[in-house]
Formats: sequence, structure tokens, C-alpha cells
Amino acid sequence: MTKKDFDRILNSVPPDYYQKGIKGNILQKIWHGTKIKFALKLLNNISFKNCLEVGSASGHLISEIAKKHPKVKFHAIDAYKEAIEFGKKKYPHIKFLKAEAEKLPFKNNQFDLILCYETIEHVRNPKKVISEMRRVLKKKGKLILAMDSGTLTFRIIWFFWERTRGRVWQAAHLNPYHHRDLEALVLQSGFKITQKYFTHFGLEIVLMLEK
Repeated sequence: MTKKDFDRILNSVPPDYYQKGIKGNILQKIWHGTKIKFALKLLNNISFKNCLEVGSASGHLISEIAKKHPKVKFHAIDAYKEAIEFGKKKYPHIKFLKAEAEKLPFKNNQFDLILCYETIEHVRNPKKVISEMRRVLKKKGKLILAMDSGTLTFRIIWFFWERTRGRVWQAAHLNPYHHRDLEALVLQSGFKITQKYFTHFGLEIVLMLEK
């Protein structure tokens, strides 16, 4: 896929897609509500002073985490300019940057914690993205990496979703991984899998990784 095609897909998604979806669509409310609650539960057992979200969109996830961790410095990046601008205005306490996940604009060993939720399946070079996240993560730092599980059940549901209420996501899954492919990729990249969970009735996998 060319960068032009990739940008076209991004630009088809409204900047406030998640915020509106959570309020106006019961399925999105359940999906994203479950995701946020589980992320907050995981973070109860982690000590961190600075956090980066890769693929933040306009900040629907990281803003909820920031509410519970007011002393933490939060950064968020996404390739979608309009979503980043929306996030800057709505959540001024979070530092939003427009950037490609394949080339993170941060120094080595900068963050205690990185979040990457439902993003890796949408990037053009997943291996490079994982390598970049490892680069900017401190030694013993944590990466919470989540994506759809890639099971047959998920693929059937996604097939119908992107042809109905989720039309903006048609062709957006550039890497339709099975969760076993993702696990192999993170291990090859030098991460240690410390915890693995299946959420949303097995439709999503959440990996806790350590550098």
C-alpha cells in the first residue's frame, strides 16, 4: 500500500470518531469501555512516571488513563493530523504529536510505559514499529500491546462490521495477523512476554511485554 492510499484511509475517519462512537453506538461503547477498564486494571500494578501511546487517534484511551494517574507525563502520537489537533484541544494536559509509528520522534530509553492498542494491524511496517517502541522504552520498561485476536470468529464479525456501521475501516487492516503471529514478532524483536490475556470474549489479545 502506498502512503497516499494509507493517508486516504486515515482521512476517511472523523477526528472524533471514538468519542462520538462511545456515546452513540452501543457496540462501540461496550468494546471501548471494556478496553479502557482492562487497561486501567493492568496499570494498577505498574509504577511509571512517563507514558507514550503509539497510535492514539484523538486520545480516547490515554485521556482516561491520565485521569487516574495525574502525576504522570503523557505523550501521544498518531499519523492522522486532524485527530492529533482534536486531541490537543480536548486534552491539553497530554502532549500530542503527529508522527509516524515507524519513526518515533523520541530519544532512546525515554519512557517507562508504552501503550499500543489496536494499532499494529493498521501500520505499514509492524516489525519496524515494534523495534521503534523498544528503542524508546527504558530497560525493564513495559509495553502493553493489544490488537484483535485474528481468530475466525473475529474475522467473521469484522467482515460484517466494516460493511455496516464500520464502513470507514474498509481496507484499514493492512496486517490481518493471527495472535500467534504477533507473539512471534514481539519475541523476535527482543521483548519478553510477561503476561497474555484474551479480552472481549476472545476477540482481542493483550500482551504485557518487558524490554
